[in-house]
Amino acid sequence: MDTVHPTNVMPFPNGEIGVVWSDGHESYYPGHFLRCACACAGCVDEMSGQKTLREDRVPQDVHALAIHPVGNYGMGIAWSDGHETGIYTFERLRALCPCAACSSGSDP
Repeated sequence: MDTVHPTNVMPFPNGEIGVVWSDGHESYYPGHFLRCACACAGCVDEMSGQKTLREDRVPQDVHALAIHPVGNYGMGIAWSDGHETGIYTFERLRALCPCAACSSGSDP
């Protein structure tokens, strides 16, 4: 079975990032939520897996300045707070979908 992947990624003026997936599902991620979900070595301790990013230090109005593909498995985001080292794999990005159907564990 093919892995679900984005077919369209759109940053919105309100800071949200919209993703249309290959299975037709649509995800809308608030900028602050997605920025705080970064799993790079600067935001999560590599040895313990503990989050080191202080969410209260991320501006509430953080938004994407640029979004670029990373291989065939993810995307990188340059954020307005200067952070740009995280890679959001498609699998992780889909797991982070905040919609009611995904949050409840039912199929979208």
